[in-house]
Amino acid sequence: MQLINGLLTRRSIRKFEDKPVSRESITEILRCAMYAPSARNAQPWQFIVIDDKQCFEAIMAFHPYANMLKSTPCAILVCADITASNTPEYCPIDCANATQNILLAAHGLKLGAVWIGIYPREERIKAMRTLCKLPDRIQPFSLVAIGHPAESPKVLERFKEEKIHLNQWNDRT
Repeated sequence: MQLINGLLTRRSIRKFEDKPVSRESITEILRCAMYAPSARNAQPWQFIVIDDKQCFEAIMAFHPYANMLKSTPCAILVCADITASNTPEYCPIDCANATQNILLAAHGLKLGAVWIGIYPREERIKAMRTLCKLPDRIQPFSLVAIGHPAESPKVLERFKEEKIHLNQWNDRT
């Protein structure tokens, strides 16, 4: 898949086929996640691969927007080790970059994926920390459901020239 085409055609997938994702695909996706840019190249991320249906049930019990876990074969929890960076305030940005790479890598492998937000919602952070037995230094950031897509959402035009400004703010209202 060409990079630009991949960027323009990636869509959030919330329905998955009842088919496992290969270990090789997950490894390749995680390899891509670890190539994301990070502040001062700290690479503070840690990843938990989840494929346990009981774990998915527990997440759906506390997360109001995680129903797609009913059909997903696996998910990746992206976390930040806040002690791994001398600029921990950048950890959310670093983890967002890794999350985006996961989404794009899954699409490049013809898999579907969707970002399920954890950070900055304290109730979700606390529940994920408890469920996954995370130490205090590990901050859960996002959960990405991954699987073989059972839907094909339409690609919509999102380019809006009025959102582009040159050199300074241009109020077009």
